[in-house]
Amino acid sequence: MTETLAIAIAQINPTVGDVAGNLALVRDARAEAAKLGADLVVTGELALCGYPPEDLVLKRSFQDRIEVAVKTLAAETDDGGPAVLTGAPWREKGKLYNAALLLDGGEVQVVRLKHELPNYGVFDEKRLFQQGPLPGPVPFRGARLGVMVCEDMWFEDVTECLDESGAEMLIVLNGSPYDVEKGDQRLSYAVSRVKESGLPLLYANLVGGQDELVFDGGSFVLDADCALTAKMACWQSGVTLTTWTRDGEAFRPEAAEIVAAPDDTESIYRAMVLGLRDYVNKNGFPGVVLGLSGGVDSALSAAVAVDALGADRVLTVMMPSPYTSADSLEDATEAAALMGTRLESVPIQPAMDAFDAMLAPLFEGRDRDITEENIQARTRGLLLMALSNKFGHMLLTTGNKSEMSVGYATIYGDMNGGYSVLKDVYKTTVFKLCHWRNQHCPADFLGPKGRAIPERTITKPPSAELRPDQTDQDSLPPYEDLDAILMCLVEKEMGFDATVAEGFDADVVRRIWVLLDRAEYKRRQAPPGVKITGRAFGRDRRYPITNGFTKQF
Repeated sequence: MTETLAIAIAQINPTVGDVAGNLALVRDARAEAAKLGADLVVTGELALCGYPPEDLVLKRSFQDRIEVAVKTLAAETDDGGPAVLTGAPWREKGKLYNAALLLDGGEVQVVRLKHELPNYGVFDEKRLFQQGPLPGPVPFRGARLGVMVCEDMWFEDVTECLDESGAEMLIVLNGSPYDVEKGDQRLSYAVSRVKESGLPLLYANLVGGQDELVFDGGSFVLDADCALTAKMACWQSGVTLTTWTRDGEAFRPEAAEIVAAPDDTESIYRAMVLGLRDYVNKNGFPGVVLGLSGGVDSALSAAVAVDALGADRVLTVMMPSPYTSADSLEDATEAAALMGTRLESVPIQPAMDAFDAMLAPLFEGRDRDITEENIQARTRGLLLMALSNKFGHMLLTTGNKSEMSVGYATIYGDMNGGYSVLKDVYKTTVFKLCHWRNQHCPADFLGPKGRAIPERTITKPPSAELRPDQTDQDSLPPYEDLDAILMCLVEKEMGFDATVAEGFDADVVRRIWVLLDRAEYKRRQAPPGVKITGRAFGRDRRYPITNGFTKQF
């Protein structure tokens, strides 16, 4: 009977569809685990195909390639090194499953199929995979491993079945995407499973960005008393060794390194950095381009881009109009200097004059209004897309969640772009992030070690500067009120009466509700951006564009 077991957690960053690259990541992690003396190396969920694979996983050719990769990796375990417990799509009797596979001694020794398939929020696994049966323990070198796949830990049934059938520890392969509340949720569910079973638990998560999702790692181990005995760094790939000693009918994990998790503000910033870095690099863009207006949103977006990619891969462009203030020009110039980015200036007055002349016969007798304001935004969008096309840099949009919630953005203008850094970040959070970044620059960031955002950019009243003396508060409530109302309507899905009962003015809530629903058609055409909150627009919150429900308020 095994008395000790050395289990390495491989916290890796796979790319969806890059089967060869993902195989190499697992192979490298196994080699590192072997140097540490591991008996077993555990990866996250669907590590060999990347998570979430979406409909790519339905392609038979893709399934075939995964199967070849699994068998290749399995054959390599005949070298006397550590076994591998990894995740992959797996076919059995003509059905496709989300599986955990134990590879050892040159063979696929055991397959365990995910039982609980999430079908809410960003997850839609029931349309991709079949439900697996309740699992029994996995025999491994004299131990009985209670293997679960991600959502299996969120419910009691799988743990109960494993406990009753003789498991000696719980091992969970995860593809758990980040949001600001997820860390506490994971730990809470893990503690519940440990308390119910009396078994220690190892939780292996992925790390890295995949389209609108980002995985924060933070893999951990709990002993049978729910005490944390190991915790890997968030936001970083790595391999860590945990040692398990038999203690009666179960195993006890020995104390290992515990890396403190960053606070919420740092985590949000890191989520944006890693999400953008992986989106740009995994899609092969040479760099990014964005408009730098002198405002806080574009400055923060540029700072994130520089921290993610380095200043040499970030092109910033100032596009002044007659309404652009001297302060904005100075602030944009200072921001570019602080971050070390190349800053170009392309005045848009000639384009504004040209559009005025072209449209004059059609607009004769009509006053200037939001039409001319939107032409300015669309002119800037056109110029930025031209630079993107010419130089190959992906265009970043810079709007925040507060603005996108109520449609305070110009479709085909400042919404142009391939990725939105602040898509799921409220304006009040934008200010917090700016202050944090000016005080912190972790070693793995590529930007300046000191201040990155001019102080006046943070403190001056926000303005689109599309007409004389314009401020955002001409059109919107103060951002503190707007964001609080949006938290009720979006994050908490509260109704009109319940939101008013929180102490907000009924007319303001009604106006925000109507704007929120009317802007759905814009959000459908917005670029992707990393999920930060529990209810991100897009994958999380899917509302009908044609919607008569709001009319009753």
